[in-house]
Amino acid sequence: MVFRPTLRTARLTLRPHILADFPAMCTMYSDPLFLRFVNAPPQTGEEVWNRLLRYMGHWAAFDRGLFAIVENDTGEFVGETGFANFHREISPDFDPFPEAAWALKSSAQGKGYAREAVRVAHAWFDKVYSERTVCIIDGANAPSQKIAAELGYRPFGVAGYKGKDVRMYQRTAVSKGSSK
Repeated sequence: MVFRPTLRTARLTLRPHILADFPAMCTMYSDPLFLRFVNAPPQTGEEVWNRLLRYMGHWAAFDRGLFAIVENDTGEFVGETGFANFHREISPDFDPFPEAAWALKSSAQGKGYAREAVRVAHAWFDKVYSERTVCIIDGANAPSQKIAAELGYRPFGVAGYKGKDVRMYQRTAVSKGSSK
C-alpha cells in the first residue's frame, strides 16, 4: 500500500495530486508569468497530463513526491511542493538525491503560500527521511532563493539545464524527528 500523507496549515492543505488537478495544472503550466522561472515553454495538455501522472507515480515508486497545494477556504489548487526524483542529468552530485520543488500559480504568489507550504513539506520529510536534498533555482528568482536559504539550502554550483544556467542548492540530511 502506498503511503499518501495529507498535510495541513491554517490556510493550506498539501496532498498528493489527483486527476481532478489536471485543469488547474493546465492553466498554471500555460501561464507565461508563472513560467518565467520554470525554464520551460507553455505546456500542452498532453505534457501536463504526463507531468500529473509522473507526480502521481512518484508516490507509488518512492513513498514521497510532490504535493498539490490547495487553499483551505476555497478548495482551489494554487501550486505544488514536495520531493521528487526527476533524473535531470544535471550532475552526479545532484541527480541521485531527492529534489525539493515548489511552484505557485502566478495569482497565488506574494501571499506567503510558498514559504508556508514548503516549510510543512520539509518538516514532514525530515520526520520520515534523513537524506541530503537538492534543488535548482533560476538565478533571477530571489523569492525562491530566500525560501531555500531559510530552509538551510546552500549553493554548490551552477549547471546548464535546458539551455539555461541554474543554481544548484543542497541541504544536508536532517536527523529524523528534528527540523531546521
